[in-house]
Order: sequence, then C-alpha cells, then structure tokens
Amino acid sequence: MVCQKLVAPVLCLLFANLLIGESADAQAIDGETRINFANDVVPLLTRAGCNSGGCHGKQAGRKGFKLSLFGFDPVFDHQALTSESRGRRVFPAAPAQSLILLKATSRVAHGGGQRFSEDSREYQLFLKWIQQGMPFGEDDDPRLVGIAMKPTLRVLGREDSQQLTVTATYSDGSSRDVTNLAAYTTNAEALTEVDEQGMARTTDLGGESTVMANYMGRVASCRITVPMNASSDEIAKSLANWNSDHFIDKLVATKWQRLSLAPSPQCDDSTFVRRAFLDCIGRLPTLIEVRTFLADSTSDKRQRLVNNLLERDEYAEYWALKWADLLKVNSENLGAKNAQLFDGWLRDSFRDNMRYNEFVRRLITAQGSTYREQPTNFYKAFAKPNDLTIAVSQIFLGIRLECAQCHHHPYERWGQEDFYGLAAFFPRLTRKKGAEGEELLFASSRGDVKHPLTAEIVLPRVLDGQPLEIDITEDRRRHLAEWMTRPDNPYVARTLVNRVWAHFMGIGLVNPIDDMRDTNPPTNEELLDALARDFVDHDFDMKHLIRTITSANVYGLTSLPNRWNIRDNDNFSRAYRKRLSAEVLLDAVCDATAVPESFAGMPPGTRAVEVWNNRLPSGFLDIFGRPERKTVCDCERTMDTSLAQVLHLMNAPLVNDKIQSPIGRADRLARSELSSSEIVEELYLATLSRLPTTTERKTALTAFSEKASSTDKSDRRSATEDILWALLNTAEFVLNH
Repeated sequence: MVCQKLVAPVLCLLFANLLIGESADAQAIDGETRINFANDVVPLLTRAGCNSGGCHGKQAGRKGFKLSLFGFDPVFDHQALTSESRGRRVFPAAPAQSLILLKATSRVAHGGGQRFSEDSREYQLFLKWIQQGMPFGEDDDPRLVGIAMKPTLRVLGREDSQQLTVTATYSDGSSRDVTNLAAYTTNAEALTEVDEQGMARTTDLGGESTVMANYMGRVASCRITVPMNASSDEIAKSLANWNSDHFIDKLVATKWQRLSLAPSPQCDDSTFVRRAFLDCIGRLPTLIEVRTFLADSTSDKRQRLVNNLLERDEYAEYWALKWADLLKVNSENLGAKNAQLFDGWLRDSFRDNMRYNEFVRRLITAQGSTYREQPTNFYKAFAKPNDLTIAVSQIFLGIRLECAQCHHHPYERWGQEDFYGLAAFFPRLTRKKGAEGEELLFASSRGDVKHPLTAEIVLPRVLDGQPLEIDITEDRRRHLAEWMTRPDNPYVARTLVNRVWAHFMGIGLVNPIDDMRDTNPPTNEELLDALARDFVDHDFDMKHLIRTITSANVYGLTSLPNRWNIRDNDNFSRAYRKRLSAEVLLDAVCDATAVPESFAGMPPGTRAVEVWNNRLPSGFLDIFGRPERKTVCDCERTMDTSLAQVLHLMNAPLVNDKIQSPIGRADRLARSELSSSEIVEELYLATLSRLPTTTERKTALTAFSEKASSTDKSDRRSATEDILWALLNTAEFVLNH
C-alpha cells in the first residue's frame, strides 16, 4: 500500500493512535468471528487517509494503486487489494510478508511512512484478515445504517472543551464506538476547533458553530454555542420596541437569547427606503419618493412601500435578471432571438407573479418550439442529460451533485446511482432544428442513461426515492416535475426561500446558498423550515415570501454593530452590507447624475437591469462583476470589491462624463436658483437617499465658499460636480446597507 506523505494532521495520524471500539463482534481479533472488509478494514484505510483525494483515493490513484474515494466502494477496494497487480499486495501463504503490512510498518520503503507497528491492534487486524483469506464478508453480515454523535447540543464557555463521541449502528442492532475512526470538520474554525480524536475546543470568541462527524459516508453533528455575554436586560432593551408576533422575529430572537446576543436597533426611514428600493426593484428611489416616504407618519408605511414596489414593472425586470443568470440566458449559447425570447418569458413570469411551483413545472416539462414555447430554451441552455442533472439539482434542489458523476460525493450521501438516476429523466428529449436558430423539442420513447461503471441502463429515480418503472410512452420529466412541485418536497421550497432570504438579508441561512447538505447545516434550521412551510402554505407565492421577509423587524435592523454583535456574521443581529451588483450600480450612477447610459442596439433610456443580452459591451459592468452565464453557480457573479472598481469610479470617463454632462444633474443644479444648501441637500437625496448631517452640510458648503459665489454659475457648477463625485465614491453609495 503506497500512501503519500500528507501534510494535514488528520491524514498523517499513525494507525497506532486508532482506538477500535469493543461492542462489535468483529473487534474480537483473537476470536473466531470473521472480519468484515467493509465494516472493519475500510474504516482504518479511511481514518489513515489512504483513500483520501490526496493519496490513493484520487481519480488516477497513486503509484499504480487506486482506492475508492473515502471508501465509498468497498467492492472496488477489496478487488484492488486482493486481485489487482496479480494480488501482489497480500500474501496468504505467509501473511506477515504481505506487501500491505511490510509497507505499513516501514519494513519496506513507503512514501507515507510508518502507519502502525507490528505490535499494534491495527497490525493484528490486517494480519488476521489476510490469514482468514481476505474475506469481503457474507451477504447477511451486519451493514452500517447510521451514526450518532453525543452530545448533539452543548453550551460552552470561551476556551472550553468537549469530548464528542460517535457511535455507529448496524442492521443487526449492534453498535460500536467509532469516535477515533470518524473524520471531523467544523463550519466555523474561528470559533471551534476539533482534533482527530473528537475533542472540540472553543476559541476566545463567542458565537455558534457546528461540528460534523463523517464515518463511512454517514454524518452526525453537534451544535456548540458560546454565549456573547450580553445580559438578559440588554437583550430585552434591544427588543423593547418590537412588539412583534412575526414568526421570523420570534425564531431569530430565540437564537439571540441562546447566544446572549443583543441586536442592533432599527434603521431610520432614510436607510429603509433606500434598502427596500434596491432589494425589491434594483434601483434608487427618486427625490420625490424619498421625501414622500420621510414625510409619511403612518405606522405601516414600510410594508405599504414594499407592497407598492412589488407591483412596479421594475420588480419583474430585476428578478428576471437574477434568474437569467442562473438559467444561462446567454446569446452565445442560445442565439440572439432565443435568448431574447427566454428573457422576455422570465420577465412576464415575474410580472404576472407566476407561482414558483408552476414556474418550475413549466421549465421541467417544456417542449415545442424555442420560439413559441420559450421555456424550452432551458433545454437548449443545458443540452445533455448530465448538464441538466447538475442544473436541476443545483438551481432547484440546492444540491451540488456534480461530484457524483465520477464517485461518491465526498461530503454527502449522494453517489453515482443518485446522479444517473436523476439524469435518466432527460435522455428521451428529442431535438430538431428549425429555421434561423429555432429548435423543436419533444419527448420520445427512446433514449436511456447507462451507468458508467456497469454499463447497465439506469431507471429514472428522484433523490431519496425508488427507481420508477415508467411506461415507454410517457414523458419521464412529468414524474420529475410532479415530485419537485409537491408541497412535501424536501428540497425545492427550502432552496428557494434560502435564495430569497440571502438576497434580502445579505447571507443565506445555508451558505453557499446552493450547497445544502448534512455537512453544511443551516445557521437557523427552525427558521428555514418555517419559511419553507409558510411559502408552501401560501401557494408558492414569491411576492408573499418577499412581503413576509421585509415585514419582519429583523429586516429593518441597522447595519451599525454594537459591542455584542460586531463579530456576528450569521445570526442576523444587524443588517449585513451588500455591494450593489454591476447592473444596479450602473443604473444608480445614471440616476444620481441624471444621465442615462447608452447600450448598443437597445432603445434610448434602457436601464442596465433591462438589457437582455448580457454580452453587450460594457467595461463598467465587466469590472463590477457581470457574469458570463456559463455556469449555474451564483458565485459567477462577482460581488467582491477591488482596486480596479475603486479606480473606475474615481477616474473612468463613463462616470466623469455623466458628472460633467451638460444635460446632467450637476449642470442643472448649478444653473438653478437653488441655494448652495439646497443643492447639497438634493445631491445627498439623489445618491444616498437621505439628508446630509449637520457636519456633512457644513463641509459641503465649504466647497462652495472656496470655489463659488452664489452668482458665479461656472464656480457653482465646479463645486456641485466635486460634491457629486465625492458622494459617488463613498462606500455608502456603493453598498446597500
């Protein structure tokens, strides 16, 4: 056995440090019970890292020896050890001279170094397995059915520790302690560390983390809470003005109390109106809209604002843009006409408030002409069954199945049977070319998916389901759509509400938002479940979901932290600032300067959010992260900040030309009869949707006093342009806060 010498401590751990539980009969090495390869040998290989991605578990193996990744295919591993290379790794005639033992004990040079000593329990187990004739095991041998971790929930102090235990249960009711054979990870290493023996240690920071144990593809977890040390009085004071029965507020506040975490206060009306406009319709409010909202003294004005925004055309334009990214509405792949028609269908869907289950059903079952039945372009964007499987699982189910094409998912329960079972819904979609880029798609009675290892035909199967015996005349996709749109589907509603929650709140309850798995648990499981139930109970209504989120007090928190939540990044105790997306930021620059952008081939006045062709030339959009729409991952749209973006806002002709335009806001204000103070006020309202503070007004007026008299229009214009330029280059303008 040739194991590479690995850097990670978990992979360098000597077998001599492994402790095998006593509860399972196979552990009685000195007895007559035969060793089961999958239950007893594979866990040792996994724990030592021999079948990891950096060693023999990599796709090409190492030094001519390949094992399945993390031992997910014991049959393959047994064959590799006992039969591959003429069985050179085991020597039944003289078991102690087997190459696997000689290398593991360093009696023969081994790249991975010594893995155990000759007097160790591990050596005895391998030796006895070879003496027994290298059995794989009997059909009626116990099979692993699950693992459990104790404790499952623990409150610890800072720099405290907790020994975790992991127990495996088998089909015959037996169990064994596998604490020292499991692999451990944590979703927040800054808060909690865990070693190879399952000892969890908290750092000097407060917060909540989850420790996951993975043993032979089964996962268990323990949630560890370290209080932030805010007092009950401080928390109560923070929530004193809520008076909310909203289920979101209750579930979030429950977690704050468990964490001793005091939230930030509610944001002011200026912040809320800007935030709501940007989140709901992707544009800044006008001066009139801001002034009207600020002057409104009614108690329900925030929710009425959201209701009004959801009825505007900009709502459909903005949300269609987001889904065009996910569905790869790209003129290079679809052709210009197909892309434009597909984009138009998306906009109509949001304009008509098409229910999400119907939206999914229309896409999954689409057939006909790509010109007349626009959802069929989904199948043009993802032409092959494997591509469709990746797209459907990641976009709609929130599961990244791509790894399972070739091997068992390293961090989940999904294997090749799951991937190709889902892919088997799509091979019978027949395509015919029409005129000028048109395609005709319809379901036929021929076409199957074969398993890449066995070459056997795979029957269609939904995740966690049984293979379907579908009549040859039926469209298999209808069964998939029926399963996906059922109210009790465990994935679709949760994935959608997590996406929408992430959009409005800055981060998802699960992050990344399209990677839901046992080893990536939600930060608030109860809240995610409640949002999904409410969404389904209200007939998959997207606008209802948005109203639900935005009507919660938690949506209206300020982004300014207090001393308790300054390090909180996943409990929503304050608003998380978000950089404006490329199209929204360009439109904001245009609105602030009152100078529209021109796009080649588009009507004058077209906003960036309205452009259906994402490949129209625009250096601004590219620098600020416009996606090419070549993948289904949200990460393709870059939302990070960069030096190039800073320099672009400061110096790019596009921005400066708009500031200095003779038809722009700065020129109009400079030529107006408004006072310098009134000009400053309008500039702040146009860019930041708020009035300047006393200090800001005083500073801005200094620019006028230094450059301008009230009668010198050219100097007034220069001062106005300078202030507008400065505001466009503030973090407050670039961020939705």
